[in-house]
Formats: sequence, C-alpha cells, structure tokens
Amino acid sequence: MNKLKVVFFGTPEFAKASLEAIHQSKHEVVGVVTVADKAAGRGQKITASPVKMYAVEHGIPVFQPEKLRDAGFLEVMGELEADIFVVVAFRMMPKVLFTMPRFGTFNLHASLLPNYRGAAPINYAVMNGEKRTGVTSFFINEKMDEGHVLLQAETTIHPDEDAGQLHDRLMQMGAQVVVKTLDGLAEGSIQEKPQSHSADFKTAYKIFKKDTRINWDQDVETVYNFIRGLSPYPAAFTNIEISSQIKTLKIFKGSFEHRKHSQRAGEISIDKNHFEIYTRDGVYLPQELQLEGKKKMSLKDFLNGFQSLECIQKQLS
Repeated sequence: MNKLKVVFFGTPEFAKASLEAIHQSKHEVVGVVTVADKAAGRGQKITASPVKMYAVEHGIPVFQPEKLRDAGFLEVMGELEADIFVVVAFRMMPKVLFTMPRFGTFNLHASLLPNYRGAAPINYAVMNGEKRTGVTSFFINEKMDEGHVLLQAETTIHPDEDAGQLHDRLMQMGAQVVVKTLDGLAEGSIQEKPQSHSADFKTAYKIFKKDTRINWDQDVETVYNFIRGLSPYPAAFTNIEISSQIKTLKIFKGSFEHRKHSQRAGEISIDKNHFEIYTRDGVYLPQELQLEGKKKMSLKDFLNGFQSLECIQKQLS
C-alpha cells in the first residue's frame, strides 16, 4: 500500500504545518478533528483554530467534539474508515479512539523522546540550555508520550535562539517527519522501537504564570536561557518599582556578560543609554521588554519613555 487514508487531530499553527504537508502528499486526509471555536482577542471575536481554517479552505470535513468518548463522534470516526490517525498538538485520546484505525495512531512530539515528555518541550529545551533537540513520531498508548518511537530528526539549538524561533523550525521539521512516517508505515519500512524508561530523562511539565518569574540570584547564563526559553510566550517576568508602584516587566530578549561585581542579585544600573541587571556572577542586558500596561518595545524606546529614570527603584524582585 502506498496511500493511507488519514484522520488528522490538531489545533495550533504547529499542527497546521503537518496537516498541510499530509494534504500535499500522496496520502488522503479524510477528516480533521480540532477544538471548538473560541473567543479571542480584545473584541472576544469567535475564532477557529489554524487547523480548522486550513481544513475548511481545502474542503476537508471538520469535527469538533466536546468529548472524544462521545458515541456519536466515535461512530462517525468509524464511518470514515481511516487507515491511521495522526495527532499533532492535541489533547489526550481515549484508547477506544486511538486503537480504532488498523494502523493505529501516531503522535508528533517536539523533542527527542524520551527526553522532554510533556506539554512544553520546546520551552524547556531552551530554558535548560540544551545544544540539540528535535522531533519524534511515536505510536500513542495509554501513557503520556511513552509509546514506541517511529522516526526522529535532530537539529542544533542556536545559542541566541529563543523558543519561538525554535518552534518555527521544529514545526517545519515535524511536518516532514509526519509525511515520512506515513510513507514508511504504508511501505512497511519502519521498525518501531520502545522508549527507555530510565529516571534520568528530563520532563517538560505545563508552564504556569508562577513558573515564569525570573530568579536573578542564579548564574547569568541560566537567567539568559530562562528568558529566551520563555520568549515570546508565555514570557519571563520580574517586578519593578516605578514611582512607588510595583509593576510587571516582561523581558523577551537580551544578552549577558560574565563579570565580577559586588551588587546584589536583581539590582539594576540604568541611565538613558543602558540598562544592566546584576545576577549572581554577571550582568544581564535586556534588549526587548514590555512594561505592564504598555506594548512590547526596544530598550531604547523603553528608556526614552521616562522623563526621569529617578522614579525607578534600583532593585528588581
């Protein structure tokens, strides 16, 4: 068999790239499953997911079930007679669903499994200062990201790359791996391999707001990696006192220097031409910031936004 009938499960832009790649391949997408349309933006306009928008544009049937165990939805999935289900950035699936196709169901994960199982593999790889990462296709089972591996592709993480830039590269790599996985399964040329279950592998738990606060009392390279690993979303933040008011300051981009100093961690040096934040063993120099209530801006625009910098307390928290 050279052609597979596919039902695709996914939601965000990352998943859309894989859907597009399958649709443009020799395989046939017979249905797309995605989340319900949601209100988004300041106007709370009802917006469809990127995956749904692509499917509608190309005449692919779309399904948006509230519950994946719903009997009516499962019946419809069976009627599609798909050979395989492909999952990219979607929620956990019940066994009754992922075992339905004769080839089963495979997922694309943005890490080199078994490392960085979980919801935020791209963020954690950058935050942890990894030098390499990649994407993995694997068969789904009842455990989170623990199924047998099908294919992997590796790439270097550049030292000045943020999570958003890496996301975009892995998105394209992942789309290629998804199609190669379908080709290999159709041709019977892929040997699936079980993952190691060593306790040494790193995880990628879901990131909450409390997890994005910068700890300046660390070595400067750790701080640098933490900030770029959360950029552009959800963004690392610190608290800054301006005119006796505590405000959130998000930092998206910067550089760092290893430098001996006697200042406290989180103390700042600021004037109209520079902004330095002291860490345990160096200095972080922000380049792109967003003050609470303001838009994202360059350091120059940020500094020019104050008539006097004397109103800024010289200690971040």
